[in-house]
Amino acid sequence: MFTVAEIMTREPYTLGPDDTLATARQLLAEHHIRHIPILSAEGNLIGIVSQRDVLAASGPRGDQLALSAIMTAPAQTVEESSNLRGTALHLQKNKLGCLPVLRKGKLVGIITDSDFVAIAINLMEQLEAAEPDEMDFDEDEDFA
Repeated sequence: MFTVAEIMTREPYTLGPDDTLATARQLLAEHHIRHIPILSAEGNLIGIVSQRDVLAASGPRGDQLALSAIMTAPAQTVEESSNLRGTALHLQKNKLGCLPVLRKGKLVGIITDSDFVAIAINLMEQLEAAEPDEMDFDEDEDFA
C-alpha cells in the first residue's frame, strides 16, 4: 500500500494567524506554492489559507488583514500513514486542493492535487515505455 508520507511535501511553509495578507502573498509568490498551513503559537495546525483566499481578500487596505480573518478553519487533514488512493478520492470528492499531513496531531507535510497529477504523469510515462513500438512488426507478416 502506498501512503501519503511517500509523496507529501515535508516541512511546508507556514504562517501564523496574525500574519498579514501581504506576507502570505509574498510567501506564495516567492516559493511558487498555492497553500499555506496556519499554525498557532504552540505549533498546532489551526487553519489553511489558499492562493484563492488571498486573491479574494485582496483590495484596498487589504494588505494588513490578518490571515485569521480569511483562513479556512478547521482545516481538513490526513495522517501520513493514510492510503494514497483513499486520500486522492477524498480530495476529488470534496474538491480540495490540498490536505495538511499530520503525525500524532502535528503538521509534518502537505499533499496537493499537483502531487497526484505528478503521479499520473509518471504512470503514463511508464505505460508508454512498456508499450511495444507500433512500428516493431514485420510488414510481410500476415495479420488475419
